[in-house]
Amino acid sequence: MTSVLVVDDSEFVRTVIGNALSDHGYEVREASDGESAVRAVAEHDPDLVTMDVVMPGMDGIEAVDRIMSANPTRILMLSAHTEAGADATLEALSKGAVDFLAKSGETVPGDAGTLAERVVEKLRAVERVDLSSVIAQRAADRAAAAAQQTAAAASGGTATVDAPAVDGPTVEPTAEPTASPPTVDGDLSAELAGDRPATPPTVVVGASTGGPKVVERILRELPADLDARVLVVQHMPASFTGRLAARLDDLSTYDVREAAHGDVVGPGEAVVAKGEYHMRVVPTDGDDLQLQLTEEKRRHGVRPAIDVTMESAADAVDDGLVGVALTGMGRDGAAGIEAIHAAGGTTIAQDEASSPVFGIPRKAIETGAVDAVLDARSMAAGIVDAATADGDTDG
Repeated sequence: MTSVLVVDDSEFVRTVIGNALSDHGYEVREASDGESAVRAVAEHDPDLVTMDVVMPGMDGIEAVDRIMSANPTRILMLSAHTEAGADATLEALSKGAVDFLAKSGETVPGDAGTLAERVVEKLRAVERVDLSSVIAQRAADRAAAAAQQTAAAASGGTATVDAPAVDGPTVEPTAEPTASPPTVDGDLSAELAGDRPATPPTVVVGASTGGPKVVERILRELPADLDARVLVVQHMPASFTGRLAARLDDLSTYDVREAAHGDVVGPGEAVVAKGEYHMRVVPTDGDDLQLQLTEEKRRHGVRPAIDVTMESAADAVDDGLVGVALTGMGRDGAAGIEAIHAAGGTTIAQDEASSPVFGIPRKAIETGAVDAVLDARSMAAGIVDAATADGDTDG
């Protein structure tokens, strides 16, 4: 029987969610705060954890960090539909939480019943997440942060990120990528010396479950000198995509913002598709892209859909188009990857070993239209290689 630890400071919420999980055959334990959650995970080793974000004493973010350091577990965050809730959830995802579910700020009986059923549905998906890839990505991120602090200290500068000691279990990827990954050591800007594309490349990145951490890494490592126009489609509610864009803007040398209708995206800029809207690329002259946001019906049950953005980019962009399919559930992105490949662009998919959920990349690969399969740490270098591979460069 699958065991779940329900962590929430509200006894009412714990009871409603716990009863729903029990009715669906889960073994349920409860904890009322982060500190008791850490102890319960160490003692009972549950298969899954649902974690509230805001709790007295140790909050959900610190609890996730401690659990993932000592007893890695699949953790689903329950977050409020607020800017503060979105920021906290994204921070928890960066600490190793697998996915999140937004809830209303004030839980009343009717809302709690609906939330419980949504938690059950979400946990069924979280159960299928490859925990080893989450652990490996977390270890790689912490090692990279430590290296950044060391480099900053050696140069007399100040590191921009916290770098806690790399502790806890680490898991190496279980399979090699199906294409040799580009080197990612050092500054990727050096690879562009004398080899910058004459036309600013357009990079369309699509992701779902497990995607935010990989997207963060890509935007953090993508060299500003590439002058790419980056379009990110991450399956997220509207109350979260703006905060994701703000977080990416802090981490990246690119100017990152949430997409708006009629937005123009130029070289060195990135946009995140707004939740609940499809994002289309409109053909224009020059080095700028124009975007349309639409409320057309959902595709693959989601809006924004990766396919919508990729297919429109394939129609609108003549040169230097790169499509990237990252971790996530379902088949959204497969048709978009086919469209980009057919239009002469370069296509990349994340490999199985580094994908918490190998649904989106698998379906893309099965089309036969993927040019390279790379692990998460090689994505930025792979994009640079794709953008400079056709020889149409300045130098």
